[in-house]
Amino acid sequence: MRKRIVIVSPATARENNGNWQSASRWKRFLQSTYDVQIAGGWTPDDPAPDLLIVLHARRSASSLAAFAAAHPARPSILVLTGTDLYRDIADSHEARASLASATKLVLLQPAGLAALPEALRLKAQVIYQSAPALRPHVRSPEARFTDICMIGHLREEKDPLTFIRAADLVTTPGARLLHIGGALDPALGEAASSAQKNNPRYRWLGPLPHSTARQRLKRCHAMAITSTMEGGANVIIEAVTSGVPVLASDISGNRGMLGDDYAGYFPVGDARALARLVDRSIADPDFAALLRRQCAARAALFTPGAEQAALRDLVDNLLLAAPGAPNQHERPR
Repeated sequence: MRKRIVIVSPATARENNGNWQSASRWKRFLQSTYDVQIAGGWTPDDPAPDLLIVLHARRSASSLAAFAAAHPARPSILVLTGTDLYRDIADSHEARASLASATKLVLLQPAGLAALPEALRLKAQVIYQSAPALRPHVRSPEARFTDICMIGHLREEKDPLTFIRAADLVTTPGARLLHIGGALDPALGEAASSAQKNNPRYRWLGPLPHSTARQRLKRCHAMAITSTMEGGANVIIEAVTSGVPVLASDISGNRGMLGDDYAGYFPVGDARALARLVDRSIADPDFAALLRRQCAARAALFTPGAEQAALRDLVDNLLLAAPGAPNQHERPR
C-alpha cells in the first residue's frame, strides 16, 4: 500500500503565490511513489497521513501542533518561508513551537540558517526550489521598449512602492517597468493604479496565470525583486532559468539565492539605486553580460531534477526511519 503524504499550504491555487507553487511542485515530484494531497490544514478528525509537510511556521502552526500531538511517532517537515525566518520566529510563539515540533526543517536557501536558533540547525536542510529552463529570448533590435519586470502580489513584504518610485527615476529612453501581481493590499493597488495613469514608464498588469507570467518574464531585459524579506524567491529561479538577470534588494534571502558576490544588488527601499541599476543594465552591455554570467552560474542549483532528488531523499529516509516501516533496508522506487 502506498504511503500517504499531506502537504498543508496556507495558499491556494487561486492565490497563485510562491507557497502554492512550492506545494503543487512537491506534489508532482512525490506522487509517482506516494499518495499525495494538498490541503489547507489538518485536524485530528482528518485521516492521518504517514508524513505531514507544512508550509509556513505561523500560519500552519495549528496543523503541525495537532499532528505532532495526535501522532508523535509520525514524521513531519516544516518548510520555512521568508516571513517565518525574518519576522515570525522572533515574534510568534506559534512559529517557534512549529520549529520545535517538526521532525525536519527545510530552508530554501542557505543564508537562512543564520536566522535559526543554533540548537535547531542540525535538523535543518536546504532544498533549492526549481523551474524548468526556458530558451532565452532574443530581443529584436527594432523592439520599441526595454522591459524590466517585477513579479509579486502587492503587499508590504514585496515593497512594490520602491519599484513604482524607481519608474519615475529611470532615464533610459524606452525603458518600461512592468509589474505582475494582484493587489493584496488595497492601498498599494491604488498606488499602482495612480502610477500607471501618471507615468508612461510604469505598467501594472495585475495577476496573470503562472505560465503567462513566465513567458512575459522571459521576454524582459531584467527582473527586479524589491522585497524586504524572502525565504527563497521562486521568481529569482524562474528568471535565472530563463536567462533573465536579476536586480535584487540586498537581503539575506536574495543573497542566499544569488551569492554574496553578485553584482546586481541595491539597498532595500532605495528606489534611486534601483533606477541606476536599471539604467546601467541597459546602457552598459558589459555590466549586463556580467549579471547574465553570474545568474547562469547559479542555474545548476535550480534544476527540477536536483530539487526532486533532494526532496525524495528526505521523504524516503523519514518514512523508512518511522516506527513500523515495513522494510528498513529497501528504499521506495
